[in-house]
Amino acid sequence: MERLLLSGNEAVARGARDVGVARGVGYPGTPSSEILEVFHRLGGAAAWAPNEKVAAEVALGVAFARARALVTMKHVGLNVAADVLFTSAYSGVDGALVLAVADDPGLASSQNEQDTRRYAVAAGVPLLEPSDSQEAYDFTRLAFELSERWHVPVILRLTTRICHSSTVVCCDAPAVPPPAPVFVRNIPQRVMVPGHARAAHQRLRQKLSELAAWNEVSGPNRRWPGSSELGIIASGVAVQYAREAAPDAAIFQVGLSHPLPIQAIRDFVASVSRAVVIEENDPCMADAIRAAGLTIDSAPAMYRQGELTVGRVRRILAGDASAEPVPAARRPPQLCQGCPHRRVFEILKKHDCIVAGDIGCYTLAALPPLSAMDIQICMGASIGVGLGLRHVLPREQAMRVVSVIGDSTFVHSGLTGLAEMAYNVPDTGHVLLILDNATTAMTGRQQHPGTGYRLDQTPTNRLDYVALARAMNIANVAQFDPVRETDALEQALVEALQKAELTVLVARRPCILIPAGKS
Repeated sequence: MERLLLSGNEAVARGARDVGVARGVGYPGTPSSEILEVFHRLGGAAAWAPNEKVAAEVALGVAFARARALVTMKHVGLNVAADVLFTSAYSGVDGALVLAVADDPGLASSQNEQDTRRYAVAAGVPLLEPSDSQEAYDFTRLAFELSERWHVPVILRLTTRICHSSTVVCCDAPAVPPPAPVFVRNIPQRVMVPGHARAAHQRLRQKLSELAAWNEVSGPNRRWPGSSELGIIASGVAVQYAREAAPDAAIFQVGLSHPLPIQAIRDFVASVSRAVVIEENDPCMADAIRAAGLTIDSAPAMYRQGELTVGRVRRILAGDASAEPVPAARRPPQLCQGCPHRRVFEILKKHDCIVAGDIGCYTLAALPPLSAMDIQICMGASIGVGLGLRHVLPREQAMRVVSVIGDSTFVHSGLTGLAEMAYNVPDTGHVLLILDNATTAMTGRQQHPGTGYRLDQTPTNRLDYVALARAMNIANVAQFDPVRETDALEQALVEALQKAELTVLVARRPCILIPAGKS
């Protein structure tokens, strides 16, 4: 048995390699990005998709061919892949499909703190929560076993702390490889028209009942002995915090948190004088346990925000709902010195543009000293939001609205926005700026369809934004180097702001962190 020091992301990648995953697909997003990169380095077939929905669809096709597929994303990426998740739960899979989804309690690099466990309940799929790297490895392997056994997608819920912390991992021998991929026609199972979907929904609920029964007896749950005065029910990294905060307490660790092992939890609650549920973000387990008629304590609402710590768990156990100490001020992040995006936002600020922005490192232009972005909601929203502003604002304000989107984000979710821009044209026209720095910079400089390279750095087709805009019959399209051609870019923007026409300007210059010759 091999013994390694691995981060949670590395452990998931190793587990995927050891179960013979045929293809790993995903979209980079902190804190999940390293999973596919490590999987590739270990010899796995890995690819970046344009977005999480496409990644999940590709993986589902792999699983329909009786092979094993892994999809990786961060929590907000599951919003994009939700359509695939919900219906694939009905259709089921013939091989195995695992979605490694990394939540971000504390908002280290995200726009919200949504809890992926809510998706598991809503979609009706099992969800595993590792508490360290060893369990990240073990639960990855288990996720594929469960997916193959019950022919259903499985979510592996990670969090920032699990993804990026390292613990010792003992790796088992590689699993028995699956049979060779093959396609067997099964129209009633895979064509989700209403007549087929009704029966599929019944099958899904039966699978969940069976999984719940299995989880009671054989699930990856663990009972840590301790005092009968205090019992803690926890999952994920909260288990580690609870063990340190209350070393004498009895602990029931929930590994498969949907469907919950309610009877086992009932027995645990009955064995202690006081039972407390400790979980990060939403009170998912606490709500479900109370709904089952059990009396438990849980954290006050104030603890739903941010990551847990040992100190916060001690406060929860003490029932302390007083104001928490204000954390020390941190140096706010800024665009890199020499970043080509700086020139663009200096121009936008100079001309008092109303900027509908997007997700990426350029979002930092919203912060001082630039303060040159007015709106940022989700991937690809800059175009639609900008169009909405243009449709209703008084003409003088509407003519100042500009949508700004990065190259990877444009490929991810901006294509349909561009189609909307060309289709439902505001009376004042619109201006779109595509900031092309030839990479997915904020998450670690990964490749995407606009770079011309795959995850393994081999060359492939490169999406041409100028040609694409022209193909949508947008008349005013131009590309500039924002550093070498700053004045020309500014002049083009000024002219676009004065015309009631559609304009797409591409500001193309590689990220300064890309080694020379790599863009």
